[in-house]
Amino acid sequence: MENKGSDEVEKLKTKFMSAWHNVKYSWALKLKTSFSRDSPVFLLGKCYHFKAEDDDCFSQTSCEASGEDCATGNVEAFRKDFASRVWLTYREDFAPLPGSTLTSDCGWGCMLRAGQMMLAQALVLHFLGREWTWSEALTLQPLDTETWTATAAKRLVTSLEASLQGAMRTSDSKPSPAPSGQNPGSAEEADAHLKEMNHRTLVSWFGDTSSAPLGLHRFVYLGQTMGKQAGDWYGPSVVAHILKKAVKKAMDPGLAGITAYVSQDCTVYSADVLDSPQPTPPNNRAVVILVPVRLGGERTNPVYFEFAKSVLSLEYCIGIIGGKPKQACYFVGFQDDSLIYMDPHYCQSFVNVSSSDFSLQSFHCPSPKKMPFSKMDPSCTIGFYSRSAEDYERISEELSKLLQPSAKEKYPAFTFMQGHSRDYDLSAGLNPGKREWPFIRDKPRIVTTAGDFVLL
Repeated sequence: MENKGSDEVEKLKTKFMSAWHNVKYSWALKLKTSFSRDSPVFLLGKCYHFKAEDDDCFSQTSCEASGEDCATGNVEAFRKDFASRVWLTYREDFAPLPGSTLTSDCGWGCMLRAGQMMLAQALVLHFLGREWTWSEALTLQPLDTETWTATAAKRLVTSLEASLQGAMRTSDSKPSPAPSGQNPGSAEEADAHLKEMNHRTLVSWFGDTSSAPLGLHRFVYLGQTMGKQAGDWYGPSVVAHILKKAVKKAMDPGLAGITAYVSQDCTVYSADVLDSPQPTPPNNRAVVILVPVRLGGERTNPVYFEFAKSVLSLEYCIGIIGGKPKQACYFVGFQDDSLIYMDPHYCQSFVNVSSSDFSLQSFHCPSPKKMPFSKMDPSCTIGFYSRSAEDYERISEELSKLLQPSAKEKYPAFTFMQGHSRDYDLSAGLNPGKREWPFIRDKPRIVTTAGDFVLL
């Protein structure tokens, strides 16, 4: 009897902490982010320039950065592109996570959400293409502090009342694509309609139910096989392996032609990438390549800043998951010496993605954020998307050139090797005196942060 009472107290404590996190992480920390008019902005391989002839008229300007072929555009084009990326954040009020009574991931699930966003970008490239943008992206309302805070306060009261009454919501429905509706009248409209259906189905795969193949419940379940529990902190390397397992075990037919690969000891073994157990022909086999790295010792070494910029300038890069210590972010671009990222630290209500007309508004973010490179945690995972074996050969060649050591950057962040990992004795040739790579000590560096999102 005493044990039962103790269990009830623990459940109540858990729900109270979850409710408190709902309030804490529902504050809008910043309404806007500063962008310079004079420097190009890179977003997952696309380049935008905000140079203006006057304050009221923006003109498209060719992007001259790094000599790469890249798209150009204005402020509106950048906003639409950014808001079209899939945004996965803290949620509350979903069914309890495996092995726990937690019904929210507030305060601990940010790296899992960042991993979901990176995987979602790979799926966007696979099903929709890099040129795709959401038709409703520019209709998103900016995050308003007062609205979010008031809503969070109401959620706190509701959650505590539910806890005292012992109420528990369960939702275990299977995600399904949107109905086809009326037949579009043209090939262009038909293509747009098909892409919108794929967009909705893609988002549903990340729903907060146990049946969603790439949802939080599935990630937590797979994390248990690696010694992780709901409520634990997940690092970028662990999340990379969870993503790989989730893609491998996904039963949805739509995910049948995709696999995921995680590098070993900062090395990508090409034969391991190409020799997937999938039944599809190699040239039709898409691979999500995940490379956990450490770009410095206690802090990110400044010599890797240019490397990070080069990577985020590539259209087949699906971003970087990392952030500050114990605070994960999904990095999608940069301007000058600041990273542009999507922030998972907003607590939103559970959305039932099994409904054919569920709202997509909360899965897209209207507000980019920036962070100085110097504040980036050195532990991160870089992601790439390869559509086929031929595509992979091109990617590996381009990245190998980019990874060539320079006078400043003597140690590459990672390398490519031919053959399988089993062909190499990974325990041989490791000189303890040379184990500093890629853990290079860095000098302290002070960088000022950006203010609100305005064009300077």
